[in-house]
Amino acid sequence: MDFELSDEHQMLREVSRSMLTATCPPSLVRSVADAGADLDEKLWRKGADLGWMSLVVGEEAGGAGQGLVELCIVAEEIGRSAAPGPFIESALVAAAAEQGGADAAVVEGLADGSLNGTIADANTPGIVHAAASANWVLAIGDDVRLIETPPTSRRTTIDQSRGWHSADLAGGHALDLDPAWWRAASAVTTAADALGVGEQLLGMTVAYTSVREQFGRSIGSFQAVKHKAAEMLITLKGVRAATYRAAMCLDERTDDAQLWASVAKAHASEGVAGVAGTALQLHGGIGFTWEHDLHLYLRRAKVDEAIWGNTGSHQARVAELVAPS
Repeated sequence: MDFELSDEHQMLREVSRSMLTATCPPSLVRSVADAGADLDEKLWRKGADLGWMSLVVGEEAGGAGQGLVELCIVAEEIGRSAAPGPFIESALVAAAAEQGGADAAVVEGLADGSLNGTIADANTPGIVHAAASANWVLAIGDDVRLIETPPTSRRTTIDQSRGWHSADLAGGHALDLDPAWWRAASAVTTAADALGVGEQLLGMTVAYTSVREQFGRSIGSFQAVKHKAAEMLITLKGVRAATYRAAMCLDERTDDAQLWASVAKAHASEGVAGVAGTALQLHGGIGFTWEHDLHLYLRRAKVDEAIWGNTGSHQARVAELVAPS
């Protein structure tokens, strides 16, 4: 299995990062949150223009015919910018609709961004990302069901970068899909989002400690601070390796795909939460202020830690798969 990203992968990363850097500053994230919205329409359209929502739809249905690895690359960049909007969820719903035999108009609308989709964990109902703006919800439980515009109510969470809602997941149309695969795909793309958040937190921390001075020198020159930054980087390297291995295994439908999906989500949940805590510590008092952007990423990391299975649940799943009773 080749773990190196291809030239095409690098291009996808660069194009996605460039667009988000130019159009999704923290001020946009704050404005969407202040408006109580799920997404910014201009940003949503730019994502659609880049083909994000059609990325994993088959070429015969007008998509790019790519896999979970490519979707994780986009998810990582979305996390890095704390971008609002169910881009990744909508892409997965489009792929599920296509593979599950849904109406072609539904697949086309989800793929071109004229329709919005999101994903709900039907086994642990609670909060669903961007459910209020979703035309279709993919409910993953003992089966996989496609539900059209279910009733929703907005929920208050610590995450300021995304809108979360409760949703009525009754009814819908059952799709002939393996719920375990789609649950694992949701966990792995969440790990990729958390990875991007962690990378942004590391970058912000290095930049801050390079200019913050104590005793006539930048605090980043102190050995203890260097060690903390190095530990953040090492953690993120591990999360990256686990996440992309899991995505590759899921794409190839390997026998150990479920194992690696749980490894990735467990490592991302615990690791990126730790990175967020270190970033807050190294920012000192300014990191606790509402005006500083650090909390946008810290809060997103904490919610990514909890959804689609936390560290403990995925560690238990790994133990079950490695040494079944």
